[in-house]
Amino acid sequence: MNAIILAGSTKEDKLPDKAFIEIKGKYMISYVIEALRGCDKIDKIAVVGDPEKLKKVVGIDVIIEQADNIMDNVLKGVELFKNDKRVLILTCDIPMLTKEAVCDFIEKSEATGADLCYPIVRKEDNLKKFPEAKRTYARVKEGVFTGGNIFYVNPGIIDRLIKDAKQFITYRKRPWKLGKLLGGKILFLFLIGRLSISHIEKKAEELFNINGKAIISEYPEIGNDVDKEEDVVMATKYLSRK
Repeated sequence: MNAIILAGSTKEDKLPDKAFIEIKGKYMISYVIEALRGCDKIDKIAVVGDPEKLKKVVGIDVIIEQADNIMDNVLKGVELFKNDKRVLILTCDIPMLTKEAVCDFIEKSEATGADLCYPIVRKEDNLKKFPEAKRTYARVKEGVFTGGNIFYVNPGIIDRLIKDAKQFITYRKRPWKLGKLLGGKILFLFLIGRLSISHIEKKAEELFNINGKAIISEYPEIGNDVDKEEDVVMATKYLSRK
């Protein structure tokens, strides 16, 4: 399958042009590309960003000029692979990503037959590998989880998803507001500790008319993004040990 890396820089970024931040002598985006290249399930890699800067990066098959916001960048990337059955969409700021994490997520996603798959990582797994990581967590019946920075998606559903997806992306790190978007029943179940992953999946089907699945990943590297200076320090420490 083909992969799209979102490497555009927006006004909201605390670290502008973070794709090109150097960690141990390599661009941050280069670590992501290496992880994708290491997985034999990946074919072409397209990157949405600044064409002039991306010319300096090795391993890119297609460069797509960025738009002003993340959702338009998603649309521009997906347009290239609109006839594919599934594509992988990921951000440029997960330098600790590994080929094992990528392959595992794709295999589990393929097994579901879903239109959209999103990885979630147990809090205990994340803290075991990255004890200093500051992540947003949400509790459901199955445990306490944080989200990842990669999507497995059917390009055919993107157009009908895009409008509502803007709000969900805005609130992705605010579980309370995300719960309100999902509706009263979901919010109530969340408050009393009875919300399950299947409840959320069914609600997504109702809202978007898609088959969506949460994929529990044992690879915390899939979700630890670098969007603050302290994250750069953590990533540098981890990659130095590795």
